[in-house]
Amino acid sequence: MGSLSIWHVLIVVALLALLFGGRGRISGIMGDTAKGIRAFREGLKGEDEETKTAEAKPLPKESEKDKAHS
Repeated sequence: MGSLSIWHVLIVVALLALLFGGRGRISGIMGDTAKGIRAFREGLKGEDEETKTAEAKPLPKESEKDKAHS
């Protein structure tokens, strides 16, 4: 108990090769996930900018002449 057999080492090496391999499936999935997160953050930044510009523009107020005619 506590010692690693050749099978344990081979399984660990195979998992590491699968996870961190050159163009393995999992590394491709992780890259796509990172692109999705980046796009999501950019989308949130765009909404914040639109909200700030909408808040910065004052709403047009009715002038005194328009209120008198109503």
